[in-house]
Amino acid sequence: MTDVIPAPAPVRVPVRGGGSFPVRRVYCVGRNFADHAREMGAQAPASKAERGSPVFFSKPADAVVIGGEVRYPPATSDLHHEVELVVALGHDAPGGVLDPEEAQALVFGYGVGLDLTRRDLQAAAKKAGLPWDTGKGFDESAPVSELVPAADIGELAPRRLSLAVNGTERQAALLSDLIWDVPEILHELSKLYALRAGDLVFMGTPAGVAALSPGDDCEARLDDAIVLRCRIAPARVG
Repeated sequence: MTDVIPAPAPVRVPVRGGGSFPVRRVYCVGRNFADHAREMGAQAPASKAERGSPVFFSKPADAVVIGGEVRYPPATSDLHHEVELVVALGHDAPGGVLDPEEAQALVFGYGVGLDLTRRDLQAAAKKAGLPWDTGKGFDESAPVSELVPAADIGELAPRRLSLAVNGTERQAALLSDLIWDVPEILHELSKLYALRAGDLVFMGTPAGVAALSPGDDCEARLDDAIVLRCRIAPARVG
């Protein structure tokens, strides 16, 4: 069968050491740091037994951009940064619900990313009880660093995730502060979706989310192991 329009090429994320990672889907976790849940007006669990279920949403694969220049989006006057650990899956999950003990074997590597958010649109959607799509799933809303193989990162818990804007640190947390860790999130996602190689999972953001303006320089880090740098460019005109 002949395509009636050209098929778009998949978005590809560079991999440290060579090669690229074609992106299939982008899953995101909301409220996965207690301090951020509280700053957004949500109740944070006091213990694992009180966690309930994680909050998930998605971004389109072509929202991923590889650092560099990121355009200020239209239809907002309140663009916020949310720095996140990004998990890249290198294997398909087996059928059924994924056992947390088997989840780590799916992970190819890690990056850092920004879950850019049109906060005013998200807030209006929340107030009306509507989905967050317009606040979260817009063009260039998912800047991502290169990916680093999991074996080169090692244990995640002691590593520090941070974001500086124009040289001033705004967000920082240890990954041990995640409410749901990577195997637990993959387990929960597998109850809802068939996880496949090529999927990216944004793991949630710590407190300190705030507005960005054109000209702002962002530097996201996972210690000194992974760095993402990007600049917010003016909105497109016309």
